[in-house]
Amino acid sequence: MLVDIIATKPRPNRTLEIEFEDGIQGTIQLDHIIEIYNGVFAPLLDAEYFQQVSVNPDLGTITWPNGADVAPEVLYDYIRSHSDSAKSSPK
Repeated sequence: MLVDIIATKPRPNRTLEIEFEDGIQGTIQLDHIIEIYNGVFAPLLDAEYFQQVSVNPDLGTITWPNGADVAPEVLYDYIRSHSDSAKSSPK
């Protein structure tokens, strides 16, 4: 099931708060998803650049100005599987 990201907020240490369209929200430290920051992900090591994250509504996921993105299903599955960081927001 593909669930779009509708909001994100950057935090220190390459961490993001993420909210999905089904109300699930959680916090993820991207080092758990991106093991090696090279290529398009290399700029994310710069804290100021990392803060430029936004939601691309056409893709339904987070993106950075250089085109780096992470598949929403990967983020969703990670947040759901770490139930202590996942919660549903009231609708």
